[in-house]
Amino acid sequence: MEGLTGAFFSICILGVFLLAGKILRVKIRLFQKIFLPASIIGGFLGLFCGPYMIDILPPFILETWREIPGILINFVFATLFLGVAVPGIRTLWAQGGSQLCFGMIAGTGQYFFGLLITVLVLIPFFDVSPVFATILEIGFAGGHGTAAGMRTVFEQMGFPEGADLAQMSATVGIIIAVVGGIFYINIAIRKGYCVNLDKSKGIPEYKKKGLIPEQYRFPISRATVASESIEPMAFHFAITVLAILLGWLMLAGVRQIHPVVSGFPLFPLAMMGGMVIQILSVRLKVDDYYDRSSFERILGFSLDVLVVAAIASIRLDLFIANLWPFLILMAVGIAWLFFCLVVLAPRMFPYNWLERGVTEYGMQSGVTAMGLLLLRLVDPNYKTDTAQAFGFKQMLYEPFLGGGLITATAPFIVINLGVWWSIMVAGMIMVIFMFISWINGWTRVNSADRPNNSNQ
Repeated sequence: MEGLTGAFFSICILGVFLLAGKILRVKIRLFQKIFLPASIIGGFLGLFCGPYMIDILPPFILETWREIPGILINFVFATLFLGVAVPGIRTLWAQGGSQLCFGMIAGTGQYFFGLLITVLVLIPFFDVSPVFATILEIGFAGGHGTAAGMRTVFEQMGFPEGADLAQMSATVGIIIAVVGGIFYINIAIRKGYCVNLDKSKGIPEYKKKGLIPEQYRFPISRATVASESIEPMAFHFAITVLAILLGWLMLAGVRQIHPVVSGFPLFPLAMMGGMVIQILSVRLKVDDYYDRSSFERILGFSLDVLVVAAIASIRLDLFIANLWPFLILMAVGIAWLFFCLVVLAPRMFPYNWLERGVTEYGMQSGVTAMGLLLLRLVDPNYKTDTAQAFGFKQMLYEPFLGGGLITATAPFIVINLGVWWSIMVAGMIMVIFMFISWINGWTRVNSADRPNNSNQ
């Protein structure tokens, strides 16, 4: 089966695996306890049916699935800032400054420690490429789509297996985000760290299955245009596509700058296209017709489908060939993020440190969606200001890390600047943001007596 018909059939099969993942989440208690997303379960089901295990899927299906994440990541990034009201810089800094400092340290630390372990251990003992270190942040904070979008970059840097290893890194990151996050949240509830949860309340049972009872259901979007003229979701889809096309025009210009960036990916520029459209829409006073929830539905749908496709099409042969250096790098990344959550968060956030810290931990290890998932568990009704602070931080953070320009250019930087200079630059960035946090009065040396709920 070839052409558009084959692609359509492949996507239909992907939907079946996603639904199967949801059914297993509802039925299997272990998956409920660790809050494993249906997309992860469905992805592993697809991987099980692939050529490295029982081998019942036709090759054209896997070929299509390998292309899907690199396409859908553009929709994810294009929608990040569409329909978002951009506040003034003072408001951004006042509410999101401490979150930004913490996020920059956590994100840049993935490069710092990843490069350090690579140059000290992985290169001497396993002869890996220096670019190997970048799969940590690309997979953890960037996610499956970012990993797929970086395929051309990895190939240009002489590390063609990088995209597949980064997708495996993203899989590890999401699992660590939900399992590690849930584990620490339960400890936090028992110790009284959570503002809105205690031992008696705990995590609502319905959230474990992911099936919302009637009394807790809510609308997921709002119509801003009449369906007689255009379906509201189609309208928002068209705006998203416009942002991607604008990013495509930018990409054509970027690739003319220098041969070294000829493989620059589209997704960070699609995000910039979305920002440009949002700014112009505000100026033209048409942004009132943008429904943020509709853009979030496009983002969420794209993210679920690309995660299933990315995991199901992982090349296990490349993973096994790089097993030990991969596991060592993952262990370093996991240790660093747990250090950020347990040690740095109580010292760097002036209040609501558990809510803010666990949200950032989820985002840094398993992309923004996992951060928001953990936030909804500890602050289900958004009674703290964490959601707002995190959103403001993302406006300043996403253009650079977590799939932004630094993430997209990291392999170029490592190869052209050198590993040790890259380590020094990453270390300097961490020190600068720690200093900024300190002079603003957010960081304290001792967190023992710091209340978590001093500002609800």
